Amino acid sequence: MTDVLVVLDDASFAGGEPTKPAAELLTLARRLGSVDVLSFAGDVDGVATAVGRFGATVVHAVEPAQVGDVLVAAKAAIVAAVVADIGATAVLLPSMLEGREVAGRAAIKLGAGVLTDAVDVELVDGRVRTAQSVFAGGYTVRAEATTPVTIVTVKPNAVAPEPVSGGAAAQVQPVPADAVDAVDTSAEARVTVSEPRHGTGRPDLTEASIVVSGGRGVGSGEQFAQIEELADALGGAVGASRAAVDAGWYPHAFQVGQTGKTVSPQVYIACGISGAIQHRAGMQTSRIVVAVNTDPEAPIFEMADLGIVGDLHDVVPQAAQEARARR
Repeated sequence: MTDVLVVLDDASFAGGEPTKPAAELLTLARRLGSVDVLSFAGDVDGVATAVGRFGATVVHAVEPAQVGDVLVAAKAAIVAAVVADIGATAVLLPSMLEGREVAGRAAIKLGAGVLTDAVDVELVDGRVRTAQSVFAGGYTVRAEATTPVTIVTVKPNAVAPEPVSGGAAAQVQPVPADAVDAVDTSAEARVTVSEPRHGTGRPDLTEASIVVSGGRGVGSGEQFAQIEELADALGGAVGASRAAVDAGWYPHAFQVGQTGKTVSPQVYIACGISGAIQHRAGMQTSRIVVAVNTDPEAPIFEMADLGIVGDLHDVVPQAAQEARARR
C-alpha cells in the first residue's frame, strides 16, 4: 500500500469539521493506503479528532504563525520536507488556486509528477492512477505518473465523503523544526492586507451540490435577484458567466469558467448562458445540467440533460415558487 499525505489548511475546516472538499480528499486517500495529514490550520487537537473520523492516523502540524503572511512558497517547501521525511509516495491537495500552485512548486522540489483536476483516484499495480473529465464532460481520461512520488489535485464533489466506523483521533506530530526553519521567507511575496469574506448564507460555490448561474441573458445586475431567489429556494449557490461579470452585474468571485472557478455540483442550472467553451470548462463535470435559454441553437443545449427553450424571466420565478412549495 502507498503512504498518502493529504494537505489541509484553515480553509479546510468549518465549525470543527472538515469541509466537504477536505472530507472528499480524506475519503479518496484511504483508497491508496495509510493516510497522514499535513495541517496548516490552528486547533491541532480539533484537527486530529476531525480527520481521525475519516481514517487519518497521523497529523503533522504546522502552526499558521510558522508560515505567517508568506504566500504559497513556504507551504510548498514544507510539503516537500514532510514527504521526504515520512516517505510518502502520494500527495493529495484540493484543486483550487492555492492547492494547484503548492502542488506545482512542491513537485519541482521533489521531482514528482503532477496530475491536476482529478475526479477519481485508484491504486493500480502500485501506481496512483487518476481520472479526469475533459472536453465539456464528453470524455473521461486516465493518467498516472511514472515518478516515485505522485502529487494529485482533486476537484470538489468528486466523491461522497465517507467517515470510517469508530475512527479515533489521529496522532499529532509536529513538523520537524529544521523543516520550518529552512524555509527562506526573506524575499518571498507576502500578504499585506486581508479582509474576511462576508457570508451570504449560501454554500460555497465550489462546494455546493446545486449551482444556479446567470449569464448575459439575465439582462442586468438587478435581475440577478431572480437567480439568487432560485438558488435560495434550492439551497444552492449562485454563479455567473464571464459576460455577466464583465458587465458588472455580479462579482468576479462568483464567475464560473476557464478564467473563474471550476465547479462540479450534482445539479448545474445555466440561465441565459450560451455555453461558450470557456464557460463549459468550469462546469463540465456537473452531474446534471439544466439549461434555460431563448435560443434553441445555443451550445449549452448540447451538454444539457434538460433543456428549456424560453425566457428565464418567466421560467426561473416559476421554478423558484415550485421549489419552495416542495420543501
